[in-house]
Amino acid sequence: MELTDDNLRTLSDYLQHTLSPDVNVRRPAEKFLESVEVNQNYPVLLLHLVDKQDVHLTIRVAGAVAFKNYIKRNWEVDDDAGDRIHAQDRETIKQLIVNLMLHSPEAIQKQLSDAVSIVGRHDFPNKWPDLISQMVEKFATGDFHVINGVLHTAHSLFKRYRYEFKSQELWTEIKFVLDKFAKPLTELFVATMKLTDIHANNTDALKVIYNSLAIICKVFYSLNFQDLPEFFEDNMAVWMQYFHVLLTADVKCLQTSDDEGPGLLEQLKAQVCNNIALYAEKYDEEFQPYLPLFVTSVWNLLVTTNQDPKYDMLVSSASHFLATVADRAQYTYLFEGQDVLTSICKDVIIPNMVFRVSDEELFADNAEEYIRRDIEGSDVDTRRRAACDLVRVLSRHYEEKITGIFSSYVQAMLQKYIENPWENWRDKDTVLYLVTSLASKGQTQRDGTTQTNELVDLTSFATEHILPELQKDTDKTLPVLIADSIKYIMTFRSVLPRDMVVGSIPQLVRHLIAYNQVVHTYAACTIEKILVMRAADGSAVVKSDELVPVAPDLLKNLFKAMDFPGSEENEYVMKAVMRTFSSLQAHVIPFLGELLPRLTEKLSVVARNPSRPHFNHYLFETLSLSIRIVCSADSNAVTSLEEAFFPIFQGILQQDIQEFVPYVFQILSLLLGQHKSGTIPDPYMVLFPCLLAPILWERPGNIHPLVQLLQAFVRTGAAQISASQKVSGLLGVFQKLIASKVNDHEGFYLLQSLVEYFPDNDLSPYMKQVFVLLFHRLSSSRTTKFVKGLIVFFCFYAVKYGASGLIGMVDSIQPEMFGRVLEKVIIPDVQKISGSVERKIAAVGIASLLCDSKEMMDGSYSHFWTPLLQALIGLFELPEDESTLPDDHYVEVVDTPGYQAAFSQLVFANKKDHDPLNGVGEPRLHLARSLHRLSVAYPGRLGPLLSSGLSDAERAYLKNYLDAGSVQLV
Repeated sequence: MELTDDNLRTLSDYLQHTLSPDVNVRRPAEKFLESVEVNQNYPVLLLHLVDKQDVHLTIRVAGAVAFKNYIKRNWEVDDDAGDRIHAQDRETIKQLIVNLMLHSPEAIQKQLSDAVSIVGRHDFPNKWPDLISQMVEKFATGDFHVINGVLHTAHSLFKRYRYEFKSQELWTEIKFVLDKFAKPLTELFVATMKLTDIHANNTDALKVIYNSLAIICKVFYSLNFQDLPEFFEDNMAVWMQYFHVLLTADVKCLQTSDDEGPGLLEQLKAQVCNNIALYAEKYDEEFQPYLPLFVTSVWNLLVTTNQDPKYDMLVSSASHFLATVADRAQYTYLFEGQDVLTSICKDVIIPNMVFRVSDEELFADNAEEYIRRDIEGSDVDTRRRAACDLVRVLSRHYEEKITGIFSSYVQAMLQKYIENPWENWRDKDTVLYLVTSLASKGQTQRDGTTQTNELVDLTSFATEHILPELQKDTDKTLPVLIADSIKYIMTFRSVLPRDMVVGSIPQLVRHLIAYNQVVHTYAACTIEKILVMRAADGSAVVKSDELVPVAPDLLKNLFKAMDFPGSEENEYVMKAVMRTFSSLQAHVIPFLGELLPRLTEKLSVVARNPSRPHFNHYLFETLSLSIRIVCSADSNAVTSLEEAFFPIFQGILQQDIQEFVPYVFQILSLLLGQHKSGTIPDPYMVLFPCLLAPILWERPGNIHPLVQLLQAFVRTGAAQISASQKVSGLLGVFQKLIASKVNDHEGFYLLQSLVEYFPDNDLSPYMKQVFVLLFHRLSSSRTTKFVKGLIVFFCFYAVKYGASGLIGMVDSIQPEMFGRVLEKVIIPDVQKISGSVERKIAAVGIASLLCDSKEMMDGSYSHFWTPLLQALIGLFELPEDESTLPDDHYVEVVDTPGYQAAFSQLVFANKKDHDPLNGVGEPRLHLARSLHRLSVAYPGRLGPLLSSGLSDAERAYLKNYLDAGSVQLV
């Protein structure tokens, strides 16, 4: 694409069309842009368009968004797909983008800043060493629009230092940044602080100045996160002096009205609290001289800041600083006094635990956000969570004192509630939060609280104050207190008596049909968590027959909850449905006649606009589970299930609803696997050719489910596939997969199924070419994952076609080649194989090579016999070899089987590990019997081999195998 005015106009027109609400206009434009983005100069054209002042700002912003998304998709080079960006374009982008970003309007600057940080993540510093210099020189301009653009970019570029694992590469990069950036940043900070005095009476200037200071403080946090840099340690006095100024600043003109979110000053002070908390936590020795001053200032800030929501982030950050200091043994003297602890409880903790009007509004009007903050532990820090964290820290060090102080407050607040429940319900709400944070000392996601404060009697408290609340009708108490009481059961489910927890299920079932979204969501969430609980012996705490009596109401109410406004796609309710089906198993079958149509109807609705990934996942899990349960009871029922599901699945595939297509493939493989007749039904055979279409395999999220589905086809009807002459199509898919470093393991899964289920004569014309492809990939890119898959395949081939068949196939490609395979691949790397089925296949295959081939005993490979036996004993007895090969410069997909971007494995649709050697027992015994058989064929030959070639330890292991198999060598 040339850089011409005509091309710029064309690009502008298509970008305009992508903003159209009409899908018939928008989608073709999006498709066109996708089709031309591989052309040289496409990204450069976008940047030129974004820079054109005479183009409408809307189009320029659309161009900036398109450019950012293009960079996000393509800048990282995919080993399999190759580089989609021309080398010249890469250099041009890096030359243009920083200056363009800095003089662009704010809406464009934000998009280009994100693009710079994406490029920087991959190229900085090695391939873009002058980026920091380009940025730093802009500080001298004095133009805060430009300076803030640089700071935003620095923030997005360095933010990852907060999360990266420590490594030499990371240290090197941070040192490079600090050498070039720390001093200019400090000078900019000092100069900007001075500007706050110079422009003290200029509101507009102060807004720009304090905005810069806020970003500078964020960048400071990132650069100091991994370790205390020498430069910042040397200049700590400068930074801390001004941090204290900012923390205590009172800039009237920057104050916002009460109903607004946090203003600039609140955001800045919150970041300062985060910065000093970081120093208190990680660099307390160096920070110690400044600490008392900051503790006093933060304390004053906490007791003087009011309850307005705009201060929430500031109060949370300040409380976190106080908790950090209180948790350090060397600062106990600051907190251990009774008066100090009483003051913290009275003036900081309890006021910040009170349920405010803003919380009540959130509870009523934005239930999802309330739930996200309250039980999910979202990234949004709330005052309550910060207060709870402070309670936990203080309890860790002063448990008896804190418990005593709070006990009096708890009694007083409960008494106020009892005197006038409708007027003083907030007091009981505060009590419940206080008791929860005081009692909970340790928790896990699965079990809730597992360690508690022994000074708090949770069972008595539940009996007196929780269960009575749960037994009330929703209209006779406040929904907030019901939600709190349900949450109490959820939180302490692992430490309360079993009878109390299980006995609460009927009340929880009743609250599933509470109109309030928080209440019925909490009820569903708690039921789900109770059903997943396990006893010490691993059995379910709630037995299936205990659930049966409440099953009709439980299922009815769960589905009714999804009819309430706001809960039509409630992920907690759907997860509870899934867990209920799982707990009831066959007991759920009588209800499925009514419930399955409602599930399929729900699927039809969400397919029109998939927007809740968790809800959708649990919905598909529930469908998968239903299929398993029904077909376990009656395998013939699969036909009626297919009749119910196929029309919806067909629509999803035809409309190419990308989020759902991988799920459909998984459920289709589950359904197809239920057919035991050995015949693939016609609807599946109609679909089969479509599954081989290359376009389907372009999406990473499709690959694992598609392979799983093709394996189901092969298992169910290999003869039909062969008759339809689709073997070459399947091998074409294998060829594509095996060439990919990311997906080669999927290629081996498919190939193994073909070898296992297809008749020999159907595959024999292709097998030599298959081996040629495997050796080509081995020589061009030898990764650990590929080698492991290759050894397992070779061993499986030896079991299926005989050891001599494997040797003959390899040697037909090149004479004496099998010796090199033994020497360079199997013997040195068999120890790397992981997975019980894979290790069994390797063991049985190697035993076949040792005991079933003349070439290994009498032929040219006899000198490998003993080393191969040693390798096999090592496979049995030594730890897995976790060393890697030089080409392993990517994350091992095999470590997370079933995961790829945009793909979610359905647990209930996934086949269990298939053992193709089901007829072979314990591999060690198999080896012993095979060696016995070999010794009978070659009497007197094995003794000398074993005595001269094996170590004492190896001979001892072998003797154990022979003894266990009750056999002896002749």
